Amino acid sequence: MDEVTVVVAHAERATLRVGDVFLKVDADRTRTGVEVEAMALAPVPTPKVLWRKPPVLAIAAVPGTALGRLGEPSTASPAAWAAAGAAVRKLHDAPLPPWPGRGGRSPDVLAAELDGECDWLVTNGVLPADLVTRNRQVAEGALRPWTPAFTHGDLQITHVFTDGDEITGIIDWSEAGQGDALFDLATLTLGHEEHLADVVAGYGTDVDLDVIRAWWSLRSLLGVRWLVEHGFDPFAPGCEVDVLKSRM
Repeated sequence: MDEVTVVVAHAERATLRVGDVFLKVDADRTRTGVEVEAMALAPVPTPKVLWRKPPVLAIAAVPGTALGRLGEPSTASPAAWAAAGAAVRKLHDAPLPPWPGRGGRSPDVLAAELDGECDWLVTNGVLPADLVTRNRQVAEGALRPWTPAFTHGDLQITHVFTDGDEITGIIDWSEAGQGDALFDLATLTLGHEEHLADVVAGYGTDVDLDVIRAWWSLRSLLGVRWLVEHGFDPFAPGCEVDVLKSRM
């Protein structure tokens, strides 16, 4: 009998693996709907949807292994990172889905969220004021007009699977929609700055590296409280707090 493995679990959602099947349970039923629609539209390898009965979505496992993991060195080749960049470019060039995604928040909305999180981090003594202030300054670079693209919205390296130098699947599309293309590239390379050049080479067009670095600071500042409150550790080596420290 196949064992049940808890992949991730917190108050908002849980993902279980049973053999080659992933069961995703989401408190927000609209997210599983977005995931199914986005995978149907995306011109890149995605998991096969087996069935959906809200709030549960069953999908097949994709072959290969994850590109890497935040806080750990990636064993994937430079060619695999470049292939990830090429796949992201293909996604960004696709026709837009008709809904906004996580990477599509306006500069004004992001600025307000950023101010609130920075105040919380300093007031509660979670991070030093100088670290927060410096990264708040860096994050300003991401708060600018952008042309909407079809974005994944949560393109962590654990969501990109490879076999050798080939991309075999991209998973977890519940945050997909119209958004800032550089948000995806920044999410993919967060904590793995050494692979940014490979990703950009595969992406195949000039990108503003300062904006990607700004997104690293912005995403990390916005993420620390959520991670702490949901049982994750942003202070682990190589994770969000180390990303913030690298901007000093």
